[in-house]
Amino acid sequence: MNVFERYASFIQDYIYSSGWQSLRAVQNAAGDAIFNTEENVLLTASTASGKTEAAFFPILTLLDEDPSKTIGVLYIAPLKALINDQFGRLNELCEEEGIAVTRWHGDAAQSKKRKLLKKPSGILQITPESLESLMINKHMEIPSLFYDLRFIVIDEIHSLLRADRGLQTFCLIERLCKLAGCNPRRIGLSATIGNPELAGKFLAAGSGRGTIIPQFDGGKEVWRLSMEHFYNSDPQADEGKTVPVDTPLIEEATDTAPKAADPGIGYIFEHTRGKKCLVFTNSREECESVCQSLRAYCEVNHEPDRFLIHHGNLSASYRESAEEEMKDDDSLMSVCATATLELGIDIGKLERAFQIDAPFTVSGFLQRMGRTGRRGSPSEMWFVMREDHQEARAMLPDSIPWYLIQGIALVQLYIEERFVEPPRLDRLPYSLLYHQTLSTLASHGEMTPGELASRVLTLSCFRRITQDDYRVLLKHLIEIDHINRTESGGLIVGLTGERIVNNYKFYAVFQENIEYTVRAGSEQLGTIVKPPPVGDKIAIAGRVWVVEEVDHKRRVVFCTLVKGRIPAYFGDVAGDIHTHILERMYRVLGEDKQYPYLMNHAVCRLADARETFRKSMMADRPLVSLGGKMWALFPWLGSYAFLALERFLKIRCGKRLGLKGLQSSRPYYMQFTMQVSEEEFYRIVCEEAEAEFDAMELVYPKEVPVFEKYDAYVPEELVRKGFAYGVLDVEGMKSRVSRWVNGDVSQ
Repeated sequence: MNVFERYASFIQDYIYSSGWQSLRAVQNAAGDAIFNTEENVLLTASTASGKTEAAFFPILTLLDEDPSKTIGVLYIAPLKALINDQFGRLNELCEEEGIAVTRWHGDAAQSKKRKLLKKPSGILQITPESLESLMINKHMEIPSLFYDLRFIVIDEIHSLLRADRGLQTFCLIERLCKLAGCNPRRIGLSATIGNPELAGKFLAAGSGRGTIIPQFDGGKEVWRLSMEHFYNSDPQADEGKTVPVDTPLIEEATDTAPKAADPGIGYIFEHTRGKKCLVFTNSREECESVCQSLRAYCEVNHEPDRFLIHHGNLSASYRESAEEEMKDDDSLMSVCATATLELGIDIGKLERAFQIDAPFTVSGFLQRMGRTGRRGSPSEMWFVMREDHQEARAMLPDSIPWYLIQGIALVQLYIEERFVEPPRLDRLPYSLLYHQTLSTLASHGEMTPGELASRVLTLSCFRRITQDDYRVLLKHLIEIDHINRTESGGLIVGLTGERIVNNYKFYAVFQENIEYTVRAGSEQLGTIVKPPPVGDKIAIAGRVWVVEEVDHKRRVVFCTLVKGRIPAYFGDVAGDIHTHILERMYRVLGEDKQYPYLMNHAVCRLADARETFRKSMMADRPLVSLGGKMWALFPWLGSYAFLALERFLKIRCGKRLGLKGLQSSRPYYMQFTMQVSEEEFYRIVCEEAEAEFDAMELVYPKEVPVFEKYDAYVPEELVRKGFAYGVLDVEGMKSRVSRWVNGDVSQ
């Protein structure tokens, strides 16, 4: 089939006017799947490959041939910034044909929303949180808005595969379709899907359709990749050594950093000069610290400030000004960012990305790498791994550069296996069950318990939750006044529940800290979690401010700009690292392979780590003596299997081992003292792993392990159950332990 000839004439005109010589492989494959089947479609192709156009060209053609009587396309994206970016592209495509494109999120104009409610048509762009709000507050409008909905496009679907937010999105899709009486096809878009078949099932859940995953030759991926290691003070790892390094992929990366207080930051400062770059960090605190440091370098070198900042706690104006600056092809500013710039916003012709330390996931690495290399040039990323020098008497585990090894493992897993983290489909999402129960009651009004259960428990993501568990939840919610029982036996939202549902923060299921707005005069800078006393300093927006006043009632901090540098604090964010990454880290330490992207310091630091790995016998056994009764355990397990092992050792094995003082550096190693020998350790641990025991035994007697946002409102017995059976990877842990007796360390 000639896909181009099937396109509507206005799309053909758009392609001609854009100067395209031919369709890309993804566009031909997507056109074939969307035009010639009635199935859902999952499009996986590299960043900047044209996935958005690949999906929308055939969708808009079908709507042009048979116009929808309501909104025809619901486009769901994880970030407002992504919606704003795609709005410009879609509007350019649809404007002349008179197809309305409407943004629906907190920053979008109310007049446009009112216009859509009066005359629903075209494309609606929305975040999961705004869709939740729409379902609650415009419940009666849902049928008239969507009864003839044809397509739901879910952008960056990989970001929704491993947490409650993704499950919430698909709950909302199922609820909307039931309420509106429509059966749209679902189109998922992503650059980083590790297990397309599993992701296809996730996309199709509750739709009554299968998922087609078009296969096509996406062309050869070309990367320019380097990875360098820095101690935070000299000397560096290669001092006085001859480096057996291959020719690097990036010649400039062999330049040395300027003599600086922080060599790693100095290296980034030098290699962003005269270029437009992104500098990724793994936390907002580090993002603020790095931006402060880079701006200090500008000042010391008498250069104009050339660094901007972008993270989730900054005000919309700060974030948007950074985005606009990056879209300007003539700009040579660089942006320090977190995952907020990881997803598919087109931020112009970026020359390179820097990554400080290793990201938690292969998916995150690929997304960040994919920010560069648009418009014809290869993707380019420079890793900068930093650590302090070890003290002379440092314990063995501290002598391994964990971030460097993790970074190599992430890169190698994708190069060798095309591995990307699969979706998590085995959880017990009780927090989300609470949320969707209240959301359903708030939107529908009074319902019998049976009606409520039939609407909520039948949603695909709750398939593992029993009716008995749901009864326990409902009974508890009645007791705490989140739900009331009416005289007729129906259920409605209670007064306490209303206070939660009526707060705009209810729409989000991801964890939020209690935040204070930070203002300097009339300018809103962003938000922080823990405001310091008046007179103290805070770091936000890449600068330092002194606190003049704290209004706890309105949660506002007033401040003025000062000079200096201090750390920032926004709240803790834990990483979820997959077991396969830890297994590859073990192999990185044990193999002699050289990696062409490693720079001089990194080559020498890896060689040191491999020498430590061999001499300590870590290669041969997971348990290593640190002297006396002190031991280190290297289980090579991902975050949730590691957590299960930690509890298993304390609860199931602790008494028999004489275990004391267990401390963890998750998910890399544990340190503890014990009273038994190495051989007895393996025997006892394997015996306990082979014995029958319930995962609930790994929850401490009075512990209520609150993980998700609404766990505080869920009965304690369900929180404990959700943690034991849905969070802890007991099977992964038991599988690893059972092989230790045979000398199998990491597989």
